[in-house]
Amino acid sequence: MPMLGLKERDFLTKEFSQKLVNDVKLVVFTQEVPCVYCKETVEVCQEIASVNSKVKVEIYDYVKDQMRAKELRVDKIPAIAVIGAKDYGVRFYGIPSGYEFTSLIGSILDVSKGDSGLSPKSKDLLKTLDRPIHIQVYVTPTCPFCPTAVRLAHRLAIESDFIWADMVESNEFVPLAQKYGVMGVPKTIINERQEIGGVVPEDLLVLHVLNASREQEPLQPR
Repeated sequence: MPMLGLKERDFLTKEFSQKLVNDVKLVVFTQEVPCVYCKETVEVCQEIASVNSKVKVEIYDYVKDQMRAKELRVDKIPAIAVIGAKDYGVRFYGIPSGYEFTSLIGSILDVSKGDSGLSPKSKDLLKTLDRPIHIQVYVTPTCPFCPTAVRLAHRLAIESDFIWADMVESNEFVPLAQKYGVMGVPKTIINERQEIGGVVPEDLLVLHVLNASREQEPLQPR
């Protein structure tokens, strides 16, 4: 049974034909042993790719292809790395269903352009980064506000080589959601220390990122 309905396919056909610029790879990590939503995540990516030839899918086994997983900093499954002309550090953990399907499509378009779309002020501020930043945005499929937070985090990752950003589906990664005290979504975690509840404007997220870069010991560069 197709994961995408006729309306979704028609929408993607129009969006991709008008807005895709360069090729995009959806690098999916799955596993043969039981993995909730791995099969469905692969199917969603394959159906998205079937809409336009500029979108490709690569599938890896998380256990058998650990070298590739480590190379892309993938540490849980199901996972999708959205890669364009280069690896911008855009990641999705968990099936991008519900409102998060919108996040995936938006990130595919942004990665295809290779342009974050951030304001000139934000771009200038992010140029001052000198150490890696890891952003995690915890979401649920039924949260209408979550795609805004996810896409903004991914845009920061596109803009700066020091940033990588993850969407994490809270219901699929309950231990992580508990670790970070995710009681409501979206919730953003920056470098394991700074927490942001809800959706914040671009300039405020950039300031949080800059503050996090000053407050913590360096992480491994992307």
